[in-house]
Amino acid sequence: MIMENLKGRFGIFGGQYVPKKLMSALTQLEEEYLKAIKDKKFMDEYRYFLRDYSGRETPLYFASNLTKKLGGAKIYLKREDLNHTGAHKINNALGQVLLAKKMGKKRIIAETGAGQHGVATATVAAMFGMECEVFMGEEDIKRQHLNVARMNMLGANVVSVKSGTATLKDATDEAIKNWVENVDTTYYVVGSVVGPHPYPTIVRDFQRVIGDETKKQILEKEGRLPDYIVACVGGGSNAMGMFYPFIDDIQVKLVGVEAAGLGIDTDKHAATMTKGCHGIIHGMMTYLLHDDDGKIMPVYSISAGLDYPGVGPEHAYFKETGRASYVPITDEEAVKAFMLLCSTEGIIPAIESSHALAEAIKMVPTLSENKIVVVNLSGRGDKDVDTISKYLSENICMNVI
Repeated sequence: MIMENLKGRFGIFGGQYVPKKLMSALTQLEEEYLKAIKDKKFMDEYRYFLRDYSGRETPLYFASNLTKKLGGAKIYLKREDLNHTGAHKINNALGQVLLAKKMGKKRIIAETGAGQHGVATATVAAMFGMECEVFMGEEDIKRQHLNVARMNMLGANVVSVKSGTATLKDATDEAIKNWVENVDTTYYVVGSVVGPHPYPTIVRDFQRVIGDETKKQILEKEGRLPDYIVACVGGGSNAMGMFYPFIDDIQVKLVGVEAAGLGIDTDKHAATMTKGCHGIIHGMMTYLLHDDDGKIMPVYSISAGLDYPGVGPEHAYFKETGRASYVPITDEEAVKAFMLLCSTEGIIPAIESSHALAEAIKMVPTLSENKIVVVNLSGRGDKDVDTISKYLSENICMNVI
């Protein structure tokens, strides 16, 4: 985790494509971050809150019922849904808000899609007595009203963003604009491995606890590393946190799963890696869904946390180098996976996580019984009950089991 300096690029991806006013703030952020991760007191405090406040480490659970039903490889679930606030997002929120506190910032802002990053940021800001403002697309506010209520209860001001498709991309646009206007007093807690350098690295490092724990746990349970690791990818923080500790273990295949929505041959998807190409968004060079004129395309997914037209630059690098593969899963496949986990294991997963689970459900029956597949169950599905219920009522003939 500790380096003398941070890489601003992952191959050709990454960089800092931002207004001049933010360059000094990003330089200061990198300097303060490098000091913090070498500071024993800071790291001890971070680990304390991960353990005693968030409840780490999270279990690596053998899904025996699901494994038996599908036949084939063993399925393990990394239970990030059991974190405080219900998802992996708290890992990064704790780290960045502690860093903001160390830097003397009094005001916190964040963007959010599914609301889990917003809730996590609001939670930590409340604990440290800091002002918090969360930017969220109007469409996502409708879909994720439970998380909006939670943020309000925690004292955060949720700003409804009505521009564009009123989803995550537009919320991020507004958060960056607000940061530019208030950079001297405000710390922007980016929620995924996206944005200008050094954010993709900072978020990755605060999320790598997922993969570090998984590696230790699977060695204890199976005496060897898994054959496959599967995680959903929107911006990509849960996947990067899971993948990164396994990067040098080339026998472990890394599979990122993105949102195919109504299908990759329609205009209703968010399959950035499958259908996108190189471009610049939110201060970084990465894979991006845009038209021939370079205009960013609107995206769609049943999951508010995956409908983002870009992806973290390190994921783009993994795709180009072949270290990870990225595949699309449709709404229907994700909902079926959601319902199957509910009925076999008594676990209600986030619809984002259900995309990763759906790909594992496809894979497992094709693999031998001595193979091991680990799925990052990045969040719980309380927030998605209304969405799933509505989907099922509109698709009453769908065979979900």
